[in-house]
Amino acid sequence: MTSKQPSPESQALPAAAARAVPQAGGGTPAERAPRGRARAALIEAAHATVRKQGYAATTVDQICAAAGVTKGAFFHHFASKEALAVAAAEAWTERARPMFEMPPHTKLDDPLARLLGHIDFRFSMLDGPVEEFTCFVGTMVQEAFATSEPIRAACEASINAYCAALTPDIEATMARYGAPEDVTALGLAQHIQAVLQGSFILAKTTNDPAIARESVTHLKRYIGMLFAPPGAQ
Repeated sequence: MTSKQPSPESQALPAAAARAVPQAGGGTPAERAPRGRARAALIEAAHATVRKQGYAATTVDQICAAAGVTKGAFFHHFASKEALAVAAAEAWTERARPMFEMPPHTKLDDPLARLLGHIDFRFSMLDGPVEEFTCFVGTMVQEAFATSEPIRAACEASINAYCAALTPDIEATMARYGAPEDVTALGLAQHIQAVLQGSFILAKTTNDPAIARESVTHLKRYIGMLFAPPGAQ
């Protein structure tokens, strides 16, 4: 069975569309953070450092150095590394929001084209060093889910927000194209998130995005087949 092909406007988005979205994590400033921006710099440094070396291996001193912020400034804004982690998880959700607002596929009329366009968009982001495209909350929750309830809850909220943002297009696709009775919009959104997070783990095992791209390609193929007309070959 082959997948139903949406309109030509749903073809793979160029990498330029992904580059237009602000990078979550933003890099690690080497200079002293401008006055009044210390909190944001610490969050950006946490995103970049944790994605590269993990939550447990990341120290407050390393985050401060990457942010260009003194340790005193750190404790002015955050009571602990855990408190920063929770704030960084919340900020990660906000940094991901443009993915659902800015790229060209969000303007398409066909909800299936929008959904497949989102998968293409995520595919286009799988480039460069692994730590630059992996998920901050996905990385952190793997380590901290059993040792920090505040971090676990903050990561859950961030991942749930991603799924909730995908759900309206999935619901509209189901209404237009139909779906098996046991498929729910939220369940499919969670599956998409699970495949993405799993692809990040696979990329870490090889230190190469190629295996993640293959996984996301399979995901797109599955979604196309799921909404194909009955009996389509």
